[in-house]
Amino acid sequence: MADRHPEPDSPELRARWGNFAWTAENAAKAKDIIARYPEGRQRSAVMPLLDLAQRQVGAETNTQGWLPLPVMEFIAKQLDMPIIRVLEVATFYTMYNIAPVGRFHVQVCGTTPCMLRGSDDIMAACKAKGMKKGHTTPDGLFTLTEVECMGNCASAPMVQINDDNYEDLTAERVTFVLDELAAGRSPKAGTQEPGRHTVEPVGALTTLTAMVGENHDYRGEW
Repeated sequence: MADRHPEPDSPELRARWGNFAWTAENAAKAKDIIARYPEGRQRSAVMPLLDLAQRQVGAETNTQGWLPLPVMEFIAKQLDMPIIRVLEVATFYTMYNIAPVGRFHVQVCGTTPCMLRGSDDIMAACKAKGMKKGHTTPDGLFTLTEVECMGNCASAPMVQINDDNYEDLTAERVTFVLDELAAGRSPKAGTQEPGRHTVEPVGALTTLTAMVGENHDYRGEW
């Protein structure tokens, strides 16, 4: 699991982010988000607002984005919440980055299904590109994190890079994806297995084959 620690508070951090405020576009989005919740329940908006703030920071820094402490304090003030409650949410959910990350946040699943399908090879391929777990490459391009299951067990091994999942990976396939991203291109997200579209069996169906052309009722055959 990722070793997560908030970026320490410092004068430099305050100088950079102490005057954080929504852009005009995000201020409107934040208002709409808060309005979704009943009167007195506005604190329920903390998760989408943290995501919105992380994306704004990402746009300003040309990274995936993260949540400096002054930014979390800004959210806490807007929602009239103790800052510790906002920090609890941000540190619990790994969708929030609580320390700076690179342009592309490479999250490699190391849970059992991915491990059995070759996640060690995926991690090795990332390291061969100069990445180190818990660190950002010197050029600021990639941050590497090992994470727990992200729900793509049927198309393991997989990585999540920013908002996209890349599945059915091999060392060669993940290297191609990383090279494409580094070159400023957009590789195909999802499964990297040729001829596969989601998580259907590779080749052909092996069960429920009568369902291919019609809604076949198997109940009388079991």
